[in-house]
Amino acid sequence: MPVIAFILLGSVVLLPAAALLALRWAATTGQFRCTDKAALLPFDDVEPVGFETDRILGGNRR
Repeated sequence: MPVIAFILLGSVVLLPAAALLALRWAATTGQFRCTDKAALLPFDDVEPVGFETDRILGGNRR
């Protein structure tokens, strides 16, 4: 039983600490700057913003 308690308590402390360190790293290195530009990265001339090009479950509805 002490082994399970040690694992659970360790994960309760280590996982949030790792998340806070990752958040601190992202904030100090500028990962949150220009979020509008990052949101448009998946789009290009073949699939522009605002146009559906995928046909899933019966095609596009228009």
